[in-house]
Amino acid sequence: MKYYDKLIFELSRQGRVGYTLPRNNWEKSADEIPAMLCRSVEAELPQVSELDVVRHYTNLSNMNFGVDTGFYPLGSCTMKYNPKINEEIAAMACFRDIHPLQPDCSVQGVLEVYDGLCRSLEAITGMAKFTLNPFAGAHGELTGLMVIRRYHELRGDDKRTKVIVPDSAHGTNPASAAVCGLNVVEVKSTADGCIDIDALRPLLDDTVAGIMMTNPNTLGLFETRIREIADMVHACGGLLYYDGANFNPLLGKVRPGDMGFDVLHLNLHKTFSTPHGGGGPGSGPVGVAKHLANCLPDMRVEHGDDGMLHCVSHPDATGQISGFMGNFGVILRAYAYILMLGKENIKLAGRLATLNANYVKESLKDCYKLPIEKVCKHEFVFDGLADKSTGVTTLDVAKRLLDYGFHAPTIYFPLLFHQAIMIEPTETESKETIDAFIEVMQRIAGEAIEMPDELHTAPHTTPVRRLDETTAAKHPVITYAELRLCNQPT
Repeated sequence: MKYYDKLIFELSRQGRVGYTLPRNNWEKSADEIPAMLCRSVEAELPQVSELDVVRHYTNLSNMNFGVDTGFYPLGSCTMKYNPKINEEIAAMACFRDIHPLQPDCSVQGVLEVYDGLCRSLEAITGMAKFTLNPFAGAHGELTGLMVIRRYHELRGDDKRTKVIVPDSAHGTNPASAAVCGLNVVEVKSTADGCIDIDALRPLLDDTVAGIMMTNPNTLGLFETRIREIADMVHACGGLLYYDGANFNPLLGKVRPGDMGFDVLHLNLHKTFSTPHGGGGPGSGPVGVAKHLANCLPDMRVEHGDDGMLHCVSHPDATGQISGFMGNFGVILRAYAYILMLGKENIKLAGRLATLNANYVKESLKDCYKLPIEKVCKHEFVFDGLADKSTGVTTLDVAKRLLDYGFHAPTIYFPLLFHQAIMIEPTETESKETIDAFIEVMQRIAGEAIEMPDELHTAPHTTPVRRLDETTAAKHPVITYAELRLCNQPT
């Protein structure tokens, strides 16, 4: 172990201090921490120099894998293009230093950003009205379902408590429906990966609140019979909910509103810039058709008779779902991204993402099992290796990729395939990067046959070797004292 690979506690030496605080030139101050909140015993913190602290965290950052350091082909939730200028805009003092309780007249620029992004998303999706208040995609899902439920309640149609969810759906779909107090009913997919309309038909009755769909779906396939599905659901009085996690390939090409969807959420932190991962930051705006506009949650931004923008509420609103008006930093980044691309260029994102995905799929389908032979959109799914005779699993492939400097794709999702590998190369990667990924995937497929043990024990070159992930999740060691105890000889 190199000296600076050690934990910060191992570098600790009694009496060393890595910081200085300004001297308090005031006598007893009302701003001082009350005695009842002060520690009676010093915190057990490492005693290290400032230089050791800087080197420690710099070394930790170099161990992390991120979109700035390598190819990140996660399916369904890939970090898209994240221009650094967006980070600079989000950090501008005129936006950063405002307070959410300021009067409307003092934050007109902020409200104009909010209103401008709403209008942009309305044009891109074909929906009539948006709220940017939800803090994440799953939060947006819950909000959209609350809007659907509110709509039926306002019409006195209280028996509509059933939500239909495809078997290929994102896991948050049934979870959001359950949290909203709705009953989840699954509809099966056909062998070609799309919704089985014959299986859907008998599920449609006057208890259906709506159906949740992703298009393209989780297999990266476009639901070509979407208008037929929309007509069937609307005929029984239900509504269509669009999970916008996979909206990226449709940008500027197809609008969910034109497909017949009544409610949708988008992930600004996926489709419209902002690097996401590790739990945040996120934003899940919800858009609705005209007949649902009044059901959107409070607060909302509207133009007043005085020519100014105001935060207002509506009596039919679905309550208030966030403390203020959403994650404004993500809203800023998304608006800057859309304005930067413009109407002419935003459609290129989806086309390039689709081209890249099909290029990777066709290049690897002889080495990896392709369960559905169709043109995909921005992502696709393999069912593990084509040759599984040596027992090499999808997890082994994912771990081996780390040895070659690539982050693994999404694995074991969707649940339709036992050894699922979901790959989404995104629109911004160069052909050279994608070719290098293809070459490594082909090499790993060869290693799986010639030297399977190398894959069973991978990764070999990372700072941390393969972990027992189940034990790590259920019994994490989160303090140095615990780690030191675990490492004691028995």
